[in-house]
Amino acid sequence: MTDKVRRSDEEWRRLLPPDVYWITRRGGTERPFTGAYWQTKTPGLYVCRCCGQPLFSSRTKYDSGTGWPSFRAPIDEAAITTREDHSLGMVRTEVLCSRCDAHLGHVFPDGPPPTGLRYCINSASLRLVPERGEDHS
Repeated sequence: MTDKVRRSDEEWRRLLPPDVYWITRRGGTERPFTGAYWQTKTPGLYVCRCCGQPLFSSRTKYDSGTGWPSFRAPIDEAAITTREDHSLGMVRTEVLCSRCDAHLGHVFPDGPPPTGLRYCINSASLRLVPERGEDHS
């Protein structure tokens, strides 16, 4: 992990498109089956939309049927942090970028082997860097 990215709310609001700001800085959630990456099969690396930190590999991505990009594991446990989320009248585990604290989505214990986890991540929190170096953001 590189140095922590710290910006004021006003800076984030200025730097990010409104939908990305709402999801990553305010804990919003995009509607299922609407995000850019929920059905993407392009090989590559998914990085944080706010700071560029590598988060997930396409090799751990799978179709969970939920309408959001889903992954079995992050590329490195140090790339993310988690915390309890008590919003919407339920208890969930929120997933954040460890470098800039961007809200990414949630992790659930109903994923496929070998981890048994489903990292359910908002497309707006990610930018795909294809293996061949093409940028499909």
